[in-house]
Amino acid sequence: MESGMLSRTQQALIRESWRRVSGSPVQHGVVLFSRLFDLDPDLLPLFQYNCKQFGSPQECLAAPEFLDHIRKVMLVIDAAVSHLEDLPCLEEYLCNLGKKHQAVGVKVESFSTVGESLLYMLEKCLGAAFGPDVREAWIELYGAVVKAMQRGWEALPEGD
Repeated sequence: MESGMLSRTQQALIRESWRRVSGSPVQHGVVLFSRLFDLDPDLLPLFQYNCKQFGSPQECLAAPEFLDHIRKVMLVIDAAVSHLEDLPCLEEYLCNLGKKHQAVGVKVESFSTVGESLLYMLEKCLGAAFGPDVREAWIELYGAVVKAMQRGWEALPEGD
């Protein structure tokens, strides 16, 4: 994971915007995943708990097990924001997270849709404070996180 890819200004923009969002992780995470399911309804079947298939995004978004997943996703974002100066220290963790996502059937291509959903959530939650500079900083950070997760895919042969 490249170190120093984010400027100090970008790091400050990310920290400030995340500070405003991170106080309500589940609420904001529901916005992110609602958007994700709007953009790609085919992702819904990936989320099953106790062999139960959700009939709708709303049913999934209300399930306690899925709300736990939302908390975990928001914690990953929080970890990335907390380690902006030293993103390489998250490399192994993110690589393993990539392997886990591959194992449950997530396709690498889905991460671009997740990125769009993250930006949508930030824009909805921050309003006018989500300007072009903030957007670009988040795109850079998310790109670095996804690259590290993709290395987890590359470490595993398909079908393992």
